[in-house]
Amino acid sequence: MPTTYEPIATTTLGSAAASITFSSIAGTYTDLRLVLVAITSGGANRIRFNSDTGTNYSRTYVAGDGSAAASSRSSNSTQIFMNYNASPSSTIPYLHQIDIFSYAGSTNKTILWDQNLDLNGSGDVVKGVGMWRNTSAITAIELSNNVGNFLTGTTATLYGILKA
Repeated sequence: MPTTYEPIATTTLGSAAASITFSSIAGTYTDLRLVLVAITSGGANRIRFNSDTGTNYSRTYVAGDGSAAASSRSSNSTQIFMNYNASPSSTIPYLHQIDIFSYAGSTNKTILWDQNLDLNGSGDVVKGVGMWRNTSAITAIELSNNVGNFLTGTTATLYGILKA
């Protein structure tokens, strides 16, 4: 990673958990990057900020799995769903890279994310954009799954980006 990336915190699960939360995030960076290497029993991963469960989230994504393409849009949601394939393997991890821009600023927060899932020759790639319609600085990030848990071995690392 470039020297402008500074690791803030890492969590590696030793047992299954319903969510992973980063809290007390300082406002000293220009942007954030969250890298999630997830193993789940199914369902879709989602992200929320500052414990906000209001209908303040929207997202748009495009996805492909080698034989078909898809896209979707949602608004006025209570979280940002980041999956296309809701049936991942419980033994094969998949990767989310989530960039959160101007997280400490006083405008609505925009995120870009990638999902990459390889199921031994099948799988999918997702590119998405999301928005949290709130002008508060992001001080907490919660990752969860709408059906099950994150399984043992799931890793999440939050990076601060300096002078992006």
